[in-house]
Amino acid sequence: MTEKDKKEIKKKPKEQGSGTNPFSSLKGTGKDGKSKFNFYWIYGILFIILIGVQFIGLNDDGKQTNWRDLKLMLENNDVSKIILVNKEIAEIFIKSENLSKEMHKDIDDKSGFTKKTPHYYLNVGSVDKFEEDIEKAQYEIPESDKIYVDTENRHNWGAEILSWIFPIAILVGLWFFFMRMMNRGGGGGGGQIFNIGKSKAQVYDKKTSVNISFKDVAGLEEAKVEITEIVDFLKKPEKYTKLGGKIPRGVLLVGPPGTGKTLLAKSVAGEADVPFFSISGSDFVEMFVGVGASRVRDLFKQAKEKAPSIIFIDEIDAIGRARGKNQITGANDERENTLNQLLTEMDGFTPNSGVIILAATNRADILDKALMRAGRFDRQIHVELPDLEERKQIFEVHMKPLKLARNVKNDFLAKQTPGFSGADIANVCNESALIAARSNHKSITIQDFMDAIDRIIGGLEKKNKIISPNEKKVVAYHEAGHASISWLLEHAHPLVKVTIVPRGKALGAAWYLPEERQITTYDQMFDEMTAALGGRAAEQVIFGKISTGALNDLEKVTKQAYAMVSYFGLSKRIGNISYYDSTGQQEYSFNKPFSEKTAEAIDNEISRIVEEAYSRAIKTLEENKKGLEKLAALLLDKEVIFSDDLEAVFGKRPWGITKSLLEEMESGKTKDNNSKAKTKK
Repeated sequence: MTEKDKKEIKKKPKEQGSGTNPFSSLKGTGKDGKSKFNFYWIYGILFIILIGVQFIGLNDDGKQTNWRDLKLMLENNDVSKIILVNKEIAEIFIKSENLSKEMHKDIDDKSGFTKKTPHYYLNVGSVDKFEEDIEKAQYEIPESDKIYVDTENRHNWGAEILSWIFPIAILVGLWFFFMRMMNRGGGGGGGQIFNIGKSKAQVYDKKTSVNISFKDVAGLEEAKVEITEIVDFLKKPEKYTKLGGKIPRGVLLVGPPGTGKTLLAKSVAGEADVPFFSISGSDFVEMFVGVGASRVRDLFKQAKEKAPSIIFIDEIDAIGRARGKNQITGANDERENTLNQLLTEMDGFTPNSGVIILAATNRADILDKALMRAGRFDRQIHVELPDLEERKQIFEVHMKPLKLARNVKNDFLAKQTPGFSGADIANVCNESALIAARSNHKSITIQDFMDAIDRIIGGLEKKNKIISPNEKKVVAYHEAGHASISWLLEHAHPLVKVTIVPRGKALGAAWYLPEERQITTYDQMFDEMTAALGGRAAEQVIFGKISTGALNDLEKVTKQAYAMVSYFGLSKRIGNISYYDSTGQQEYSFNKPFSEKTAEAIDNEISRIVEEAYSRAIKTLEENKKGLEKLAALLLDKEVIFSDDLEAVFGKRPWGITKSLLEEMESGKTKDNNSKAKTKK
């Protein structure tokens, strides 16, 4: 053997189980690759030993026989003695010189632990009858050779002691098992009963990296500045502490659904080089009393052990609702107990340094004041709906994995999606890809995106829905009324598209391009209300009667008029008074914040504003009745019309820029077969 071979043999690891350790098969493998002794094997071995000891000796009573064979043995003088044990079992011993006989050939002369074992045994029913039969069987045998029955009382101490010890051992073993499960948190389904007071937070650290960073969060520039400051403090604390500054203990992300609050928190988990605990507010709530507070304590205990760290509580309003607002529930409210524990952990007697709380909610108005004060949530970051520039950035992020046509531009799509959140824009991109695949397109076109926007706003088209010609005519004039007034009024939103193809629950729909403004005047709101009532006004002007098709319009107008009078103080009769409650306390109140006389005045004002808007809509349509009829006929013919069709009927809009949608689509007038109007025969 060469020296090289010897070195290779030395390098080879020993085969598993090849050692001399008798417990080598009882070992598992730990995380570090080393053998780890499995303690549960001890339980199994002890159980097997106990069962074995209990059943040892069952076969030491010899071979079972019957009275006929015993009688024959007695007549042949083969029996050396008979012992009646506990008046139940007769132990029969055969003379050693007679064991060679044919009838005893299967019997071996064997011994137990302490005494010689019998060769046969017989179950005895009656002791007196058994002794009498023994005497009769030996009637012809000489007196010196007769066998007499010896009685003996025995106690099976091992079995009796085991019958006491075995149940106790099982109980003790189960107790040890459950205690071990409690100490290590309880794994699997059986351990959930001991894990109920433990925190359910998911921990993200160096081992479980998050792939999302600040680069993946489009828009939200102001929010990212403050969040970046917290991440920077955790990475370079000396930059702030040397000036005497302290990092905020809590940061609350507030904003409408879908604006990216949770995504922003995920980016923090990806950027911060510290343990990140993520949990939902509903995870603290259980049916058992005290579980929520216990989970809060356990969560902060884990976070303090790994400090500096970040705790993120999503939908914190599940446990952070203001206390004492609901008069129906009792004083011992489990949610309030959980909130009290959270308040104590965030800023209580025990210092909580090194742990930063990050929370998100879209209902900040109902949160408890003690939770919102400085020292707990020091900062509130408002994550609002994206504006035009932010929508461009969000579209750019979500359009990266898509296969797009050359003429698709994110700035054009951003203009067509006012009021859309980041989640809505992601849904638009996904729906456009599905629509393009359904149409067998090689790439996603502008029209696919427009169809996706229509699908999300209005619902799925129902071209096969059965509508009578009269109903279709009413719908056409109804939608033409909306389109006409929105084109003719200064502050109404400019039209993008009108269709009488049923979509969702609506028999017709119109798409507008609302102006993005931060404040609204009375004239602007009144023009919008007039345009909303244009559908019913068109029915009145053309047919002289109205239908139920304006339900959605009436609901919208009534709510808007109520807000004008009760919230915004836009009514001269009610005055500069607002009954809006930003704290949410009126939600649980059975009383109105105004008197019955004021309520009557509010109702009268709402009715007056709505009726004035309706009269104005009728007057506007009567003055432009020919244009209305021409537009309705065009709708009946094509089923879908665009802003350039209105421009051809009413002329150019004198207010603002009315660049046609079709002028931006593919830099020319390109209508797909999907968007082309079908001529109704």
